[in-house]
Amino acid sequence: MISSGLVVPSFASSLFRSNLPSILVLLISLVIGLLMVVLFRYTSDQKAIRVAKDQLKAHLLAVRLFQDQLPVVLSSYGRIVKGTGRYLQLAFKPLLLVIIPLTLLIVQLDRYLGSMPLKSGEAFLVKVRSASPDAIDSLSLQLPPQIVTTAPPVHVPADNEVVWRLSAQQDGQYDLKVEDGDQIVPKRVVVSSQLARLSSIRLRGQFWERFFVSGEPAVPENSRIQSITVTYPDRTIHFAWMEWNWIWLFFVLSLAAGFFFKTVLRIEI
Repeated sequence: MISSGLVVPSFASSLFRSNLPSILVLLISLVIGLLMVVLFRYTSDQKAIRVAKDQLKAHLLAVRLFQDQLPVVLSSYGRIVKGTGRYLQLAFKPLLLVIIPLTLLIVQLDRYLGSMPLKSGEAFLVKVRSASPDAIDSLSLQLPPQIVTTAPPVHVPADNEVVWRLSAQQDGQYDLKVEDGDQIVPKRVVVSSQLARLSSIRLRGQFWERFFVSGEPAVPENSRIQSITVTYPDRTIHFAWMEWNWIWLFFVLSLAAGFFFKTVLRIEI
């Protein structure tokens, strides 16, 4: 009886961990869908939006009813274009207020949901790009004891790159150290079966690119190293008998949640 009692919590815990990304995307989508429509409600002129939409419906109806009267149809199309511009103008400010924080949220969530940590014993690549083909000959890699090389480094002069194939022997977070002469630039590697914050690349300069794709400090400006990349596997999320990239699933679910809450709360969008 004791052993069977332990099996159920263990199975439930294992099931929850395996579905944790799906659960997180679902919950975040519901919350964001609600927040988006509420924010839109309190940052928009609901009365003006309602009037603009009613006018567009009236002009569309006029096109149907008077389709055999060319002057009326052309006049209605002109009013539809003008009304659409008016509606977009009314919706632009609240949409802008929604899009900016939403973009920042997606960038941060992608650190957790876009890729999977490496597994113990799984081979992975580390790519180091330098400023010139000559500089790659001076690059070397210092490894912690838990990570070993599984093949000799490959030099790719056409891309100014050196590629190492490595494997981690146990779970953990490690710093690989790329050495260029007397300068050392570390790169974090995560080996785990759990959800973890990942950054596949470390870059020099390129502020906006670092903002969107890198979660680590910039490579020092005086370094000849342009970037250090770890090839984490992409994450696919199983939901509704399909495999999704988390961002597509997030947009579909948050839009569906937004339309649901819009109807329930009677908010004009």
